[in-house]
Parts: sequence; structure tokens; C-alpha cells
Amino acid sequence: MLVIEGLQAGYGGAAVLHGVEVRVDAGELVSVIGPNGAGKSTLLRTISGLVTPSAGSITFDGDDLLTMEPDQIVKRGLIQVPEGRMVLGRMSVHENLLLGAHARRRGVNISRDFDYVLTLFPRLKERLEQLAGTLSGGEQQMLAISRGLMGAPRLLLMDEPSLGIAPIVVEHIFSAIAEIRSSGVTVMLVEQNAAKALSAATRAYVLDLGRIVATGPASELLGDERVRQTYLGI
Repeated sequence: MLVIEGLQAGYGGAAVLHGVEVRVDAGELVSVIGPNGAGKSTLLRTISGLVTPSAGSITFDGDDLLTMEPDQIVKRGLIQVPEGRMVLGRMSVHENLLLGAHARRRGVNISRDFDYVLTLFPRLKERLEQLAGTLSGGEQQMLAISRGLMGAPRLLLMDEPSLGIAPIVVEHIFSAIAEIRSSGVTVMLVEQNAAKALSAATRAYVLDLGRIVATGPASELLGDERVRQTYLGI
């Protein structure tokens, strides 16, 4: 579904990614783990068209993403849930959810997906008319994920969904991610909580200093002594 080859990207002439190669097949949950500053968020921003690479290629179902604007990428079903949630704080939960569907044709399964996200996160149903900026951090993350799902993604990119959230809510978020994958949505998960990310994934990549330093089935990486000591701290 997603093929990245020889990707180099950065900011203001400073390189962050160096020859990154990643692939995500339909139906997978692929995790990208690594320390702070490894380039994980830059990788997702480049896939989404928010950072222009200096070299390499990115294709999605055979289409060249580097020729597309971010809104065109979204319309093809590649949607990102950004780090930091970025909900629209002065708008209600309901309005944030509807904005997630702005690129879709009106009435095409939008009501179905609206009901689905409220089933996935029942807490949002109780807060539909509440301003998004007044939600807790965990509730805002639920809203950010739900807003992404309202765009009818075929591939959902998730950037640090556990960041700054209470452990009990993290468990709820990861249960929801497993359910999202079970529903048929392919997921690419960037996550600093490496143990949670590897436990959830089918395959994984380890990104460090902008380079892929390990890859394989997530269960194998979880049991790899070097990965455990260097990136899991165990």
C-alpha cells in the first residue's frame, strides 16, 4: 500500500531523514519506534505532504505522493492524526468530528462513521456540545483519532498517540487502535512508548538519527536483546 524508498528530508537545509526505506502492506499495523529526535514525526509529515523531501520516493497504491498537495493526499484516504492532537479548541466536539469529514461527499456513510467513533469512544458522546479545548488530554486524543476516522482513511498515520496521557487512558487508546485495525483500516503508528508500539504491531521499524537501524516482525524486535536494551530500557 505504502512504499518509501531512499527518502531524505529535513528543515532549512538540515537533513533529518537519511535514505529511509519503509513499506506498509494493506491490513497491517506497522510501528516506527525510536528515541526523541530520531525523525519519526518528520517521516509522517513528509508522507502527508507537509515536508518536501530532497531525495527519494513515496508511493501510495502506486500513486506518486510527491506530486500531490496535502489535501489531495487526504482525499486518497491517507490521513494523519498529528502529534499534540491539534483539536480546534473553540469548536465543539461535534464540529471537530464533522470537520474530519470535510473532504468527503456529503451523506456518503458519514452518519455511519459518526456513530462508529462514538461507539469506539463513548466518552465523546457525553461531550458532543462541549468545546474541544476544555477536554482532558486523553479526551482530546480520542477526539483527534475520531476526527481522523471521520475522513474514511484507508491508511491512518498516528503520531505519538500516548504522549502526555494517563496510563489508564493509554490502555484505552491502544485497545481502540487494535479495533481500528480489525475494522479494516491499515495503521502506521509512530510511538515513543516502544513496548506498547511493538506489542500492538505486526511489523516494526527502528528509526535512530534519521536512519532505519532495525526492522522485522514486531514480536522478534520485542525479543531482540539489543532493541530491548537500547530502545525499551529493559
